[in-house]
Amino acid sequence: MENPVEEIPVVIRLLTQSTPSLQEKALQRYFTQNASFVHPFCRVPSFEGSRWWVLKIFQWYKIMSPRIEMEIHSIAVSSFTCFLLSFIERATSADRPPAFDEKHLKLYIHMSQIFTIWIVPFHVAPVTLTTVLDLTTDTSTTNAPTNGDRTLYYIAKQEDLYQTSEFVKFVVPHVGNWIVFTWHLIATFFCLLGVTILWPMLWLEEKGYLPSRLAHGGNLAYSIQNKIPEIKNQ
Repeated sequence: MENPVEEIPVVIRLLTQSTPSLQEKALQRYFTQNASFVHPFCRVPSFEGSRWWVLKIFQWYKIMSPRIEMEIHSIAVSSFTCFLLSFIERATSADRPPAFDEKHLKLYIHMSQIFTIWIVPFHVAPVTLTTVLDLTTDTSTTNAPTNGDRTLYYIAKQEDLYQTSEFVKFVVPHVGNWIVFTWHLIATFFCLLGVTILWPMLWLEEKGYLPSRLAHGGNLAYSIQNKIPEIKNQ
């Protein structure tokens, strides 16, 4: 892709609504060979040749629901990506900034889909999700055709984010979202109950009397400081 924001709707429709042959060609053209895929129900880690496994997920998606209706509501890029896209339009390849790092190239797509399982009568699941795509310009990770000196973006990772009330519709149609909705209300009530019972902890923290092991360490058995490097590398 030369312009991910403009081209990604076409890519998504090729992957979900086209014939199996076009679906496969689109995945080979726009995904890296070591692309990873994350979904509430399945996962493909990044390794050499992992794109083939991602293809099988998309193919199974087509088998389960040959017809998928979808609507893309919004597309956004991270602020760093916006800067890069505008900069690259003006710059030559020699002028590109050294901070060009694939982990900052994220594309966010908010969309809705209607998913049906043809073998299950009356199964119709309108779901809303946010898809996060990690992009890269590293052509060594793909065998797709290049475009001269122009910068092309490839999908290195796809992560589909569903609220619990949305992905439950795949397995418990019609009533699943109401079950989750009810559970959420019950959980909210328990939050209120917990605060009512343990409100002295809030007072202790406000006054600075909370034991340092809890205030700074995280819990009684483990120091949260040991985990901070992990979230910085995400």
